[in-house]
Parts: sequence; C-alpha cells; structure tokens
Amino acid sequence: MSASEALTGLNCPRCGGIVPIPEGEAVVRCPYCELASLVSGEKGVRRYQVSARVTIEQAQAALQNFLKSSLSIAPGVRREARVNEAFQVFLPFWTGWGRALAWGFGQKQVGSGDKKRWEARERKVTRDMNWNTAACDVGEFGVTRISLEGRPLTAFDPEELHAAGMVFEPSGSAVEALAQAKAEFENQARQEIGLDRISQLFVHILRPRLGLVYYPLWILRYTYRGRIFQVVVDGYSGEVLYGKAPGSVAFRAAALVGGMAAGAFTAVTLPALIARNTDEGELELLLVLLIAGAVMMLFAYRKYRYGEHYEYQRYQAATNDLVISLRQITGIENGGVMEILRDLERMK
Repeated sequence: MSASEALTGLNCPRCGGIVPIPEGEAVVRCPYCELASLVSGEKGVRRYQVSARVTIEQAQAALQNFLKSSLSIAPGVRREARVNEAFQVFLPFWTGWGRALAWGFGQKQVGSGDKKRWEARERKVTRDMNWNTAACDVGEFGVTRISLEGRPLTAFDPEELHAAGMVFEPSGSAVEALAQAKAEFENQARQEIGLDRISQLFVHILRPRLGLVYYPLWILRYTYRGRIFQVVVDGYSGEVLYGKAPGSVAFRAAALVGGMAAGAFTAVTLPALIARNTDEGELELLLVLLIAGAVMMLFAYRKYRYGEHYEYQRYQAATNDLVISLRQITGIENGGVMEILRDLERMK
C-alpha cells in the first residue's frame, strides 16, 4: 500500500493533524509534530471458531420438534408447514472472559411476619465469568447471544468456514465490546453477592480478555398458509435458538380468560380475605398480592393481544418482561421491582 492509499481517518492526539496509517505498520509518526503513536486495532483481537456438527437433516428434525413444543403454536402447523430454505451461517460473537473478585457488605432479610429481621452480612464472590454478544446486526436471525459451555474453540480458519456456509464479518468497536463485558461481569458479581441491602460493594475484574468467536447456525425458513416463518438452530448442539410460528387462537382465548380470573383472585379476592384479620405487618403482603394480580392480568392481555405469532428465544433474561410490566404498572424503578420479585419468591 502506498502512502496515498494509507488509512487517513485518525487524528494526532497532540496537534490534531491527520495521520496516515500504512497497512501493517504498528508505529506511525505524525507528519506535523513528529509524535510517535502505537497502532492497535482489530488484528489484536484473537479469533476463534466453533465447528459445525449438526447436519441439515438434524436441523430439520429440530424444526419439527419446535413446531410441537408449545400449546401457543397453532396445532396444524407441523402438518402443513413446508421448508423453503435451509442454509448454514457463521455469525461472529464478541466474547469476554475474566475472573471476578467481589466483596459486599450489607444486610440480609431473614424470618417472616413478626419475626422478620435484618441481619448484617459480609459476602465474598470469586469465580470465572464469561460473556458474549453478537458482533454484527442479527435482526434477521434473532440470536443475540449463545452458550459456549462445552464448546471447543479452535483457531479461526476462514477458508474452512466459507466452504461450509455464509460467514458474516464483525462490526462495532472491540474497545466498546470489552467495556460492555467488564460491566456485565460487575453486574453478575453484584447479583452473586445475594444481599437484600448493600451498603458497600467492591468489584475487581482480573485479566479481562476479549475475542471473536464464529458460531455455526442453521437458518430454516418455512411457509404456512401463505405466510413465511423462520427458525434458527444451533449448529453445534442442535437446539432451537430462535423461532417464529403462527399462534393458536384457542390458546390465546384460554390464556385471556384464565389469566384475568387468576389475576382478579390474586389482586382482589385474596387480599380481601387477608384484610379481615390484617395487621400493620401484613400491609406489605397485600401490596405484593395486588401487584402480582395486576401483572397476571397484564400478561393475560398481552398473550391474547400479541399471540397471533408465537416467538421463542433460547437465551434471554428470564425476568425481563416481568420487570418491564411491573415498572409499567407501578412506576417503580428496577431496584424496587427486584425487591418485589424477591418477596414473590419468598411466598412460593
């Protein structure tokens, strides 16, 4: 590459002048102030791949199992669905590894009713953590993260992957991805501490590392009564990671009636029975029941309103929808919502 073809989009940190960066150069000098700078970029990110083990026949079998996996799916779709396309892709995922050390000081709630009390606790967490997120636009496929547990990583071989399927290239910044990984490690450490009230928390991440992992996925597109749907199958394990299917009308109606009835009983009837002999210590329980009933009714309505299409995602936060719904009803921020969820868990 000639000097005229060199990358010229970066500014000198001292004088602000444009610095040309010839390909392959690790150290460059500003042509105006002679400041030497070290070049670091995507080439410094290690690349790995996970080998594909699932055949197209196994992927199609996973699709058939998916279509009978839920009552929310229209009962006739498995019989009438026709697969139009089936192809393999390799998507890149930013992947972070690190070891978290966390010390938490605070209080833990023990007991219940009149015997409920707060006890001072000190907790320490030390464990290896990993995180990943899609390194390209995956709106078409719906898979934002994967599981790498038990998946052997091998060196990136672009020729092998291109011969096996479509290979997508990463986008975005490795620096931002590493910062996101560190933030997620810290969040996981906070959750592992397990204190109801935290007065002090110290989190340190040892040797955070970042890499790119190219992961195999099978994309299967099928038609049902003139409509096109898509299912994404893990190319290593054979499990469905993301899928869409037509919804069941009967299930939507049953969910609406049953959810509204259960929500009304939880939010109205049950608190009324408790309130007859209530005392001040049970007011918190009544509030929790009221909110839980409202959430049940909201879920029932949403299941009916948006149940025309069934959508499944393998890896997602289990309480995301519940937290959002509680915030919509109560206006309580995330911290307060999690307190309510812990109260509901204690009631089980």
